[in-house]
Amino acid sequence: MSADERSALQQRLDARYGEGSSIRQLAGEEGLSYGFVHRLLSEGGTALRGRGGSTRRRAAS
Repeated sequence: MSADERSALQQRLDARYGEGSSIRQLAGEEGLSYGFVHRLLSEGGTALRGRGGSTRRRAAS
């Protein structure tokens, strides 16, 4: 992959990640590994979201 192709891919992934796609979704759709997509986003300066999980707050007692 040339530097230009890598840059274009990084920009495309960054835009889709910014729209809410997960790294795992992007990797599957592009046929790439999770680690490669994570590295591309990180190298490009993308602010990565925290891990998922429960975000509900405890009910007030």
